[in-house]
Amino acid sequence: MKTPGAIDALIEAFKRLPGVGERSASRMAYHLIERDREGAQILSHALTRAYDCVQHCALCHSLTEDTICLTCLDESRDPTRLCVVETPADQSAVEKTAAYKGYYFVLMGTLSPLQGIGPKELGVQALLDRALDGIVEEVILATNFNAEGEATAFVLTETLKKRGLSVSRLARGVPVGSELEYVDIGTIAHAMVDRRLS
Repeated sequence: MKTPGAIDALIEAFKRLPGVGERSASRMAYHLIERDREGAQILSHALTRAYDCVQHCALCHSLTEDTICLTCLDESRDPTRLCVVETPADQSAVEKTAAYKGYYFVLMGTLSPLQGIGPKELGVQALLDRALDGIVEEVILATNFNAEGEATAFVLTETLKKRGLSVSRLARGVPVGSELEYVDIGTIAHAMVDRRLS
């Protein structure tokens, strides 16, 4: 059976989401059109509003509906600490811990020479402008622990240290509540190297 072009277009649109393949996209599309047309309308309006209203914060590059985000406007935060993350989702994850009360800078990606993403494309100059404001004392690199995140952290560490800033990196180690026999060898090795006195 040939599906209507609008359904095909909706399936293709869902497939653009990370982790969504042909079957999941098809299931979502048919569910919204057959069983939840109100939900489809809500989703449509929400996407349109987000597309029209959400922009990057002028200071930290996170997502906001205003020129400057609420986090950057929060004067109760510690202005001497700047946490560098890859994405707004990473910033949200750090915020949920309630363990960090400084400001953020969102890179919106990582260095990837094969994809043509170098320091200029990543906005490293904007990061330097923010970090060298005379108030920031420590830059905390919270990039992911994959090849791209590690390479990005290395380049940023070298760049920031040359300008006299204190740079730290998130610790790696054994997850809370886990048993060593089930933790991968790489994680145990990093935890051993990064151990601290108790």
